[in-house]
Amino acid sequence: MIGEGQLLWKPLRQWLADANITAYMAWLGETRGLSFGDYADLQRWSVENLDDFWASIWEYFDIRASAPYTSVLGRRQMPGAEWFPGARLNYAEHIFRSATDDAPALLYASENADLADMSWAELETRVRSLACWLTTAGVGQGDRVAAYLTNSPEAVVAMLATTSIGAVWTAVSPDFGTPSVLDRFAQLEPKVLFYADSYQYGGKRYQRLDDVRKIVAGLASLEHLVHVPGAGAPGASAARDEMLLEGATRWRDALATGPSGFRYAQVPFGHPLWILFSSGTTGIPKAIVHSHGGILIEQLKLISLHFNMKRGERLFFYTTLGWMMWNFLVSSMLLRIIPVLYDGNPNYPNGERLWELVEASRANLFGASPTFVQMQQGAGIVPRDKFDLTALQSVMLAGSPVSAECMAWFYDNVKEDVWLMPGSGGTDICSGFVGGVPGPNVYAGEIQGVHLGVDAHAFDEEGKPVINEVGELVITQPMPSMPICFWNDPGDQRYRETYFDTYPGVWRHGDFFMINERGGCFVLGRSDATLNRYGIRIGTAEIYRAMEAVEEVDDSLIVNLDLPGGRFFMPMFVKLKNGFALNDDIEQKIRRTLRERYTPRHVPEKIYQVDDIPYTLTGKKMEVPVRRILMGTAVEKAANPSVMRNPESLDYFIRFAEERTDYSLG
Repeated sequence: MIGEGQLLWKPLRQWLADANITAYMAWLGETRGLSFGDYADLQRWSVENLDDFWASIWEYFDIRASAPYTSVLGRRQMPGAEWFPGARLNYAEHIFRSATDDAPALLYASENADLADMSWAELETRVRSLACWLTTAGVGQGDRVAAYLTNSPEAVVAMLATTSIGAVWTAVSPDFGTPSVLDRFAQLEPKVLFYADSYQYGGKRYQRLDDVRKIVAGLASLEHLVHVPGAGAPGASAARDEMLLEGATRWRDALATGPSGFRYAQVPFGHPLWILFSSGTTGIPKAIVHSHGGILIEQLKLISLHFNMKRGERLFFYTTLGWMMWNFLVSSMLLRIIPVLYDGNPNYPNGERLWELVEASRANLFGASPTFVQMQQGAGIVPRDKFDLTALQSVMLAGSPVSAECMAWFYDNVKEDVWLMPGSGGTDICSGFVGGVPGPNVYAGEIQGVHLGVDAHAFDEEGKPVINEVGELVITQPMPSMPICFWNDPGDQRYRETYFDTYPGVWRHGDFFMINERGGCFVLGRSDATLNRYGIRIGTAEIYRAMEAVEEVDDSLIVNLDLPGGRFFMPMFVKLKNGFALNDDIEQKIRRTLRERYTPRHVPEKIYQVDDIPYTLTGKKMEVPVRRILMGTAVEKAANPSVMRNPESLDYFIRFAEERTDYSLG
């Protein structure tokens, strides 16, 4: 077992000299007379001089506006901070501000199609043509355009066309259940729906036309439908006319409008760009609204200065339209970086599929989740032994807390000289609070640092920042990509309750967090899923990291149930590897591991074997819904099966809650 804090990677001097952040610091010296000893000095300046920092990002990345801003921050208080008042611009226009040509703009592949590319010239022509069709269809600034599409070039075209005219984009992937789609889209009253009739996953084609009919029936606001052919054999487009709902426009016909008279809408910095949704595992998903300018300036900073990506490089992150990582992936084109899209099962026809695409696309940055690494480990895959990964420079890990062993796996099995960047942020800001930092070393189990312009701290129970202690992750100054609002949230009531109910004027993100003395960061699981034992707060990530050392355990989930009279009951649920059944020996091994690696407080009262652990579609363990079910909350109020990867896994916990009336007895 690798120890937490063990050195895994140290940047070479030449690598640092060539890093984008080094060029930015030199530019600050030339234009502002500023000098910084290291990244920590730069980060400190960025939050102590917030206006100067974001003004420098605007200038450094040459953000273009048809009307200038009058100040960096108008209203400074959170929530409701006003960024760059007066400025008028367009997110999509910045993607096409370089001359379009025949160079690849994006790469794409699917289960039944090899890697192909779309040029910048073709992409821009399609975007302009579709934008003109939308305008002709009566779509204007502020109107919502929804998509039920796969991770495809068509989705990129539709998003950029929508945002280019100032309309508001929102999307889900067709693996979402119909109720969860309506939970999202019905809040927004979209005017247009782009829909795929089917999708392919794991070699099987899933027809979705009946679901689309139900979605359309539930959205009285719809005025137009656009049919985008889904999965199927090449050349089957003629047969796809059967999938054309009454009154729908064919994708090819919408593109035939032509780009005549097209102009990018110039909108205020804070104009809605797109709407993302919270997971919706415990209620109606929150409709999170981001702005044109906020996403533009944040993504320029993030992808260049923190991911160190350069013009013409390739970025591959496995995602779907239902996850904010898709929006991040497409935003890489702001810097003329080439996103790699993949539609399908990451383990079909085998667990090496994504590595095949890393090799074929010559990806420079590959994004993965800790869940993906678990699957790789289980399958015994060693990518470096089979694939040409010479182009691969860095790997980003996102989606859930990252253990030391997960990080070490990449150095042992992928590349010894890869820059590994675990991070944490979320749908809420469509970015990261902490993550990759060109400069500091990479240590096992540790995130390199807090991002520029992010005033992040760990707050103790008295609301004071602490070092080397676990606290609440808070942001004490505004960020441009914070939501401008939740859609249809009168008085911003739900927005305030979500982020500002604990510390007035301070964003509480809902994660347990720690910063060490060298600036390294640790995200230790959701604070609302916290294990509070005898007044000591325990992050669930610690438990799961320890379970990686128990060879019989494939996966686990732990919750803490508060009982009357100040009592509690902390059960652990384990999924064991094939061939194992829970017995006294395995139980004692689990308990001993937790006690030795952490404290007796980490040891559960009772351990139960389950067939599967509940996950959301985006790969997050459903700790909070399980806890609510076990505490007696009605299932329909505790969890939404339509946003789950494996809804049948809840059946065990439902039975568990019904059969046990006294948790103190186990």
